[in-house]
Amino acid sequence: MFGGVSTRTRQRGRGFRRLVVRVCVFRLLTLGLFLFVLLEMSAASTLAEEQDREEEIVANLAGGRVIVHVAKDTIIFAASDQPIEPHAIPPRVVGVDSGHIGVLFGASEWRLPADPKPIRLDRNFQRVSGIQPRDQYAPGEAEPDLELIGTAFLEKLRPLVGELHHKIDFPSDQPIFEVVLIGFAPEDYGPEVWVVEYHMEQEEIATRGEEYWQTNVLRPHFTQLYPPEKHAPHFLVESRYPATLKGPTLEEMIKSNDPRIASVLQNGSFGKVLENLRGGSAQKAPPAESVDFLRAVVPLIAGNSSFVLGTMERERGLEWVVPPAEPVEKAEEDKNRPPGAPTLRHPIKP
Repeated sequence: MFGGVSTRTRQRGRGFRRLVVRVCVFRLLTLGLFLFVLLEMSAASTLAEEQDREEEIVANLAGGRVIVHVAKDTIIFAASDQPIEPHAIPPRVVGVDSGHIGVLFGASEWRLPADPKPIRLDRNFQRVSGIQPRDQYAPGEAEPDLELIGTAFLEKLRPLVGELHHKIDFPSDQPIFEVVLIGFAPEDYGPEVWVVEYHMEQEEIATRGEEYWQTNVLRPHFTQLYPPEKHAPHFLVESRYPATLKGPTLEEMIKSNDPRIASVLQNGSFGKVLENLRGGSAQKAPPAESVDFLRAVVPLIAGNSSFVLGTMERERGLEWVVPPAEPVEKAEEDKNRPPGAPTLRHPIKP
């Protein structure tokens, strides 16, 4: 009566076990395929992120110092290179209008990996127009015509900075770009030197788990280095980028009889120039001797670094004593500015 399991029953049992095995194998294969696809997607996402980083625009920073000596009827300036990163670019000079040149520091050159030609802020500079003069201006601002120059650089810089979408490790108090403006104010208002700083700010934007930052460059901040306040002494003017660069200024080296420039300080032909520089009457120094003095002392300060040296006069404009390796482009003149356009500057008396 209970004489064993029938053949049909045993076949059904074996068939059920084979079905279970097939289902398990199918599930394992499906799980394996899902994990494989997930890993591939993760790897592709990581690769895409790395490619995005590799393809993101890169800024090359220029560091160094500018020395300006406003002598009688002549401005003498020197700009020397002091690299702040590997393969850094030197400070570059650009003509910004008929009466001013700019020495560019910080992110004055930008590169895209896909484009071997860099984007340089000293190229194709055009002066803008259309801003009306104001009755007064606040600290950190400048004369309307200098604001035009600052705005022109801002418009060149803004789309480049906007391409930075990853967190940038950059000191918050250091400008990303800086221009030292040197030249003559309109009409008979005298020599002037300004530092124009461009800072940036970043804000993280919410995305699907990916790092994405919005980067903006702020409006320029102006600081006037020359002329000094009324009745104040006139000394050499010096500016550095970044401001944390170490070492004494040329004025400090002169006053302390620094042994590194002893050969120049002991040269009798520079006696009158040194008398004016030490006495706070640099604006009265003879121009020819002042040029020779800087031509002799700047190489001792610069050492093995490259430097340029030039002069500016109101009638003759820019002339090179030690020219840059590349020619300096002149700005395209603003044809819409009338010859008698008003200015807010005050005349400078010697």
